[in-house]
Amino acid sequence: MYWLYNISILIYGLVIRLASLFNKKAKLFIKGRKGIFEQIEATTQQLEHPIWFHFASLGEFEQGRPVLEKIKTLNPNEKIVITFFSPSGYEIRKNYALADAILYLPLDTPANARRFVSMVKPKMSIFTKYEFWPNYFQSLASNQIPLYIISGIFRPTQVFFKWYGGFYRNVLSYVNHFFVQNEESATLLKSIGINSIDISGDTRFDRVYENSLTPKELPIIEDFCKDAPIIVAGSTWHDDEKLLVRLAEENPDWKIIIAPHEIHSSHISEIEQLFPYALKFSEINKAKVESQVLIIDNIGMLSSLYQYGKIAYIGGGFGAGIHNTLEAAAFGMPVIFGPNYDKFQEAKDLIHIGAAISICNSEELTSAFEYFKTNESGDIAKSYVKSKIGAMDMIINKIISLQV
Repeated sequence: MYWLYNISILIYGLVIRLASLFNKKAKLFIKGRKGIFEQIEATTQQLEHPIWFHFASLGEFEQGRPVLEKIKTLNPNEKIVITFFSPSGYEIRKNYALADAILYLPLDTPANARRFVSMVKPKMSIFTKYEFWPNYFQSLASNQIPLYIISGIFRPTQVFFKWYGGFYRNVLSYVNHFFVQNEESATLLKSIGINSIDISGDTRFDRVYENSLTPKELPIIEDFCKDAPIIVAGSTWHDDEKLLVRLAEENPDWKIIIAPHEIHSSHISEIEQLFPYALKFSEINKAKVESQVLIIDNIGMLSSLYQYGKIAYIGGGFGAGIHNTLEAAAFGMPVIFGPNYDKFQEAKDLIHIGAAISICNSEELTSAFEYFKTNESGDIAKSYVKSKIGAMDMIINKIISLQV
């Protein structure tokens, strides 16, 4: 199985290289790894035994960020190396100030893993949620470098818990300690003989709660909102945006801020076709025109936008799965999203306590909106987030005890 995995990684590399000829994200994936070991040597050779944080993408970065920042608070001289697998994480956080080196992770081949670990020489490695790379894990273990998984979450359908999942179960054995989000994950790991586990919860709660206490002020957004009640539609896709058209028409006294998941020109144009009267954030100073809809055509503002909203619509529920509901909930906003939320425990929790509603069509969206207009569900959402903070402190304290 090991040789088959290594062949699949090589094939994956070839496929991405071919895709880079016509796909922007794949092109960034290849370009970012060009001369990668020269970059690693240049940026890490002066770092003595840094802590290595690896994140798949931006979402995982935000999950692990509270732990990273707490480590830097406790010891400002600690050196930090961050790697990303996806361009969507690297490109947005490549200038993150608290890291001493930010890099793309070379593909998980045996040679790459050995070379990376021998060059960086981390004192420990921290992976977030569900990034499991057999060759990197094996190389860390061979060099007796502790490996921790934080905010881990496991489901019975994953390969680790299947009769044919022996190879991948072995990969998990390289992890020194798991910090998981829920009891189910701990039970599943114990069922395959893994007992170095703490149920710490999800570090995202710490992150979004902290952000809600000190959000970045956005004067242009304040000027757009004025005294109108605001719907913030975050991380939307085209199927989500089509539903918002009727909502806007039926509620002219409300304003809508749309922060799409993808901001390439063709998607922005699609939104403008749905809302011909909308303003784009990049042009708002050029066109001081009253409008009901504002399109955010940049990345990085969404977590601060929620402070201005009354109700949130979270995108992705008509595709692979909803995006981050917790950022909105932390600001005391009830949330609405599409039907594909089953993999997200926080979405289930918010529905259960009456702070979220899942919808399948525009009629259900209207109904959910009307409900949240007249109910104090936002306070319930905010209290839920606050009740779940604390994962970061548990993880830090445990890691410190394990290092002694």
